[in-house]
Amino acid sequence: MTTDKFRWGILGTGAIARKFATGIAALEDHSVVAAGSRTRAAADRFGDEFDVPHRHASYEALVNDPDVDAIYVATPHSLHRDNTLLALHHGKPVLCEKPFAINAIQAAEMVWEARRQNLFLMEAMWTRCLPIVAELRRLVADGAIGELRMVQADFGFRTGFDPAGRLFDPALGGGALLDVGIYPVSLAHMLLGRPTRIMALAELSPNGIDTQTGILLGYPSGPLAVLSTAVATDTPWEATILGTTGWIRLHSPWWVSDTLTLHRAGAEPEQIQRPYIGNGYSHEALEVARCVRAGILESPIMPLDETIAIMQTLDAIRTNLGIHYPME
Repeated sequence: MTTDKFRWGILGTGAIARKFATGIAALEDHSVVAAGSRTRAAADRFGDEFDVPHRHASYEALVNDPDVDAIYVATPHSLHRDNTLLALHHGKPVLCEKPFAINAIQAAEMVWEARRQNLFLMEAMWTRCLPIVAELRRLVADGAIGELRMVQADFGFRTGFDPAGRLFDPALGGGALLDVGIYPVSLAHMLLGRPTRIMALAELSPNGIDTQTGILLGYPSGPLAVLSTAVATDTPWEATILGTTGWIRLHSPWWVSDTLTLHRAGAEPEQIQRPYIGNGYSHEALEVARCVRAGILESPIMPLDETIAIMQTLDAIRTNLGIHYPME
């Protein structure tokens, strides 16, 4: 790198790209120097909005930009594999938006290529990088609530059915599970590991994607994860982690919270706050830069083998539900 700032190229210029660029703007030592879209007009609009100097009318031009230190892939789910591989093939470290891919086979291909190229790769599960989640992990590891017994978490919202919209189009990996269900599933993996029993029920749309889903994950020593997700139902947006001697509640909306409450047997509840920078997306950018600058090829916060395991769990849930995407 030739500058002190970590220089980002954003592949895709939709809503999630805007959130990430907003997060970058809160960091003094990071900048978005390039944006790539399928059209010059879209790249210019994004560039004007976020003061991006290099605007590329193709993804190929973006990944060939010599001034970019890492690529953030911000396209729809169905394009994550191809876009990530494109960046890796051109020697760029990648932060790929969640869900990492459509299925575990695609995820494994992406990880294999990053390891073959000795390049950094990370799933953009930004919630894991938040200070309050780091505090949650510390409390659990220190035995603050004893042995873990159950994780309860939800992420659901209500929107109108639109078969042509991204959330409902099978060709784009539509449905609640991949879009927002991945948040509670990833939380359960972070705290309890890989489940050995997976059950799910869902309400399906007329075109066969899940509009609301209930998920039950079981683990060898007895713990459970009880999760729900929806694009047709508003949910409380809370997560509760229960142990043998207490429990922890991540306050709503839990995936971008700065507060938790620790409840221990025989003690008054303790509220803990850990503010985040900007809109919260800033922290995943900081983690990528930390790893890339140190020559670390994957983040210990979101390891690649765990990303594959999460995709395997999502695959198993979809098998339970009978959901199959046309590109599979």
